[in-house]
Amino acid sequence: MPENDNKAKEMKEALEEVLEGLEKEAAEKEAQSEETETKEQEAPAEEKAEEPAAEKAEEPGKAKKKSRDEKKADKKLDALKEQIADLEDRNKRQLAEFENFRKRTEKEKEVMFETGAKSVIEKILPVVDNFERGLATAPEGEGDAFAEGMKMIYKQLLTELDNMGVKPIEALGQPFDPNLHNAVMQVESDEYESGVVAQELQKGYMYRDTVVRHSMVAVTP
Repeated sequence: MPENDNKAKEMKEALEEVLEGLEKEAAEKEAQSEETETKEQEAPAEEKAEEPAAEKAEEPGKAKKKSRDEKKADKKLDALKEQIADLEDRNKRQLAEFENFRKRTEKEKEVMFETGAKSVIEKILPVVDNFERGLATAPEGEGDAFAEGMKMIYKQLLTELDNMGVKPIEALGQPFDPNLHNAVMQVESDEYESGVVAQELQKGYMYRDTVVRHSMVAVTP
């Protein structure tokens, strides 16, 4: 695409130079014609009367030839203008096609990245679940260095996921939303009204604005 743009640009510049030369030549001929007419008007009537009959006979032929030359020059100018307009139109079309191609490519890359990222996140979430189960059974207190180390690793893992745009879905105490929650059972609850998530059985996550995994919940009837 860039090579076509350069060729089109070079051709356009060359045509503009030719067009400028033809316009200059036409202007010079027109100036000479005006100068000749002025001299003829200023010449004394006697000099005009003394002009040879042969020159007077040649004047109509010269005028016709000059008229034909001007018409040819005008046709060349019109043809060059049409070529320049055609090149400009083709150049605009190529630029528009390239812009559409660039946007389409960027969108495809974004979709591929989103798909790949979601696939990786889906594989990491079970590891996060196992961390949470293990930490839930770990003894409380600061005396167990191993448990403290696991907690630090778990926090680091959640921080990195958050930096990637992965965030947990709020479920407990929230109105049931089928777009975010997956209800697997109903439970009675004095704390929550009907249609509210009373238990979160498995945490759900979102990647940016897309649900990676729905929250598995129990809802009040």
